[in-house]
Amino acid sequence: MSDQGAAPIASSLPPAPPGPPPKTTNRGRSAVPVSTLNSESFDIPEFEPFGAPGPRGFPPMTEYLDIWDVDMMRRPNESNAQQHHTMLFNSDNLLVRRGQEFQIKITFNRPYKPATDMFAVEFVIGSSPQYSKGTHVPVFTTKDRQSSWKGRITDAADSAVTVGITPAATCIVGKYQMYIAVKTPFGIRRTRRDKSRELYVLFNPWASDDAVFLDDEAERQECVMTEMGIIYHGAIDDIAERNWNYGQFNYGVLDACLYILDRADMPVTSRGDPIRVTRMASAMLNSRDDDGVLVGNWSGDYTYGVAPTSWTGSTEILLSYASSKMPVCYAQCWVYAGVFNTFLRCLGIPSRVVTNYFSAHDNDGNLKMDIILDEEGRIDRSRTRDSIWNYHCWNECYMSRPDLPPGFGGWQIVDSTPQETSDGMYRCGPASVQAIKHGQLCFPFDAPFVFAEVNSDVVFYTRDKDGTLEAVKVNRTHIGSAVLTKTPGAMTRRDITDQYKFPEGSKEERTVLEKAEEFGCSREKADLPAGDVDLVLPALEVSVGDSFELSLEFVNRSGQRRTVDAYISGSVVYYTGVSSSEFLFKNPSVTIDPNDSVKESVTVESKKYMKSLVEQANLHFIATGKVKETGKIVSVMRVVTLHNPKLNVKVSAGGKVNEEMTVAVEFTNPFSSGLEGVYIRMEGPGLMLPMSKYYSLIPGNSSLIWTEYFVPQRAGSTRVIASLDCASLRQVNGTASVTIEP
Repeated sequence: MSDQGAAPIASSLPPAPPGPPPKTTNRGRSAVPVSTLNSESFDIPEFEPFGAPGPRGFPPMTEYLDIWDVDMMRRPNESNAQQHHTMLFNSDNLLVRRGQEFQIKITFNRPYKPATDMFAVEFVIGSSPQYSKGTHVPVFTTKDRQSSWKGRITDAADSAVTVGITPAATCIVGKYQMYIAVKTPFGIRRTRRDKSRELYVLFNPWASDDAVFLDDEAERQECVMTEMGIIYHGAIDDIAERNWNYGQFNYGVLDACLYILDRADMPVTSRGDPIRVTRMASAMLNSRDDDGVLVGNWSGDYTYGVAPTSWTGSTEILLSYASSKMPVCYAQCWVYAGVFNTFLRCLGIPSRVVTNYFSAHDNDGNLKMDIILDEEGRIDRSRTRDSIWNYHCWNECYMSRPDLPPGFGGWQIVDSTPQETSDGMYRCGPASVQAIKHGQLCFPFDAPFVFAEVNSDVVFYTRDKDGTLEAVKVNRTHIGSAVLTKTPGAMTRRDITDQYKFPEGSKEERTVLEKAEEFGCSREKADLPAGDVDLVLPALEVSVGDSFELSLEFVNRSGQRRTVDAYISGSVVYYTGVSSSEFLFKNPSVTIDPNDSVKESVTVESKKYMKSLVEQANLHFIATGKVKETGKIVSVMRVVTLHNPKLNVKVSAGGKVNEEMTVAVEFTNPFSSGLEGVYIRMEGPGLMLPMSKYYSLIPGNSSLIWTEYFVPQRAGSTRVIASLDCASLRQVNGTASVTIEP
């Protein structure tokens, strides 16, 4: 029976296909796929005919030029590595920097005849090489025929020819395949693909035409060539140092850095632009939205990974990410900054780790860190949302900024710690340091966020019962109190605060803040009269487990007696300024005679803070008070970083390259209770790769010695760094300097 003429019957939708949706492709959109993987490459045919072969095929080509051998001249002591400053890389391949000539030696089957013989050196990167995209670059040796990469014959002897090749100063950075192509009357024949002829092209801070050119040899040596760095932490009045092995020259690290860009699906054609590379990397170093390198964790529970305080360098992290293809657990700001620094230096972008003390994490987009007090002058923690990090680490990298007006190149801020989203992803920068200093917040990228980190005001508000807020005190100097980095060529710190802002209270600073307001940043403009009573809380140095006296001084600068109802609060806090628990609360009432001072001492018992102590052992004290006679609010804050015990690291004397040495790590548990689940790690650039050892229990007041053998790989001065970490005791470190003779 025919169905013609029957009415269509509506039915339910078909079920969705099972499994994850397939990855979208370029089919129907472009003729060739967009190359986003440096690890994938296109095999160029060995013979490319000019036309169809005759009935008997192509004739024998024995009379034409043929390649017998190609010497990449890749050994560390040869001219390429020395002149391109890549001699420290532990790699099986040639590494060169763009914008600078390198040489290869080609041996033919007979002497080369310039009049009749024609050959080219071809470089290919990515899976769909195209001449117009700069992913297929032929290099010719004749002056009348040159491509974007310059070529010339520097030497010819018998059948060997040495070719000098200069990659363009704007070329793609990554791993290239190299072929030698010879032209015959019947077609072009090439060498076969050979892994030994792969080469890496890096950014070049020594080349004036490169966007990352840095015209300061001391800075170049520090910010590109130095493997061992210092990352500053602690508190502004008790600055601590953390040694970090960047390890940018270790075997496999460069491939891991290129894998990060592959994992981001970054088009290969964009990888010659340091602005795009650093912005993409700032997103990929964290795992918040793209399965990037590191998982952030500030909770204190690191059961399923490595505690951030346990890491001693970047090598283990990057190699683990490249091999497992999974984010590495766990990180906090200095770990992000340390690994990001390795990425940048490895690719040839000058970079350094920077620490900002009292860094504002502003939750509502203004230039105010709001601290809410109740009617009695005590902090209302449920309504105080903004957090002031004791310190925060980010990176600076050096590059030109052709996308900005002249004068805003140079050092650029990049930050991979996931704090706020930028263009939909957790990343920050590059933001011009000059733009931050001069209040040009309209310039990309993320300048307003960085500006607030170093320029916010701390505003104390009192909250009435009806919910109204009144500003009672403004501290304009607390945030961004110091910006520090390592001094080039020395083991000392360098204060670069003046690169971020003008002196507090200066005319220039007021102009900058007014300009920032034009771009939408709101400030507290209340010009509150100064009170006549001050609170002083001196700095303290305290070891973990010690009880101590906290001395609070009330200073009366008036000619009349003053009575202050004060509140003294002590809290265990994370270094991000987030409170964990309050362990101290006192509310003394103090009477001060005219032009006099009174000290109020409070005993802080270790048993009260030890049971709630979190990593990095920060105690935050805040004292606030209300002057009865004037109604003014006075306040003072102080962060006390408790000092941990140290590891004792000893290295055997008389070190020489390729001769076995020993290193011993010694530790004594200073507490009466045992330490459980203890990890000890150590490493040293040019000495040893990361090593670790696990101890299930270190009994109270007992000692351990861990001894290992290692063989130094290169001469020079370096250090062994070690860390001890467990749930009960974080951030225990030790170092030993060593000089290795050739």
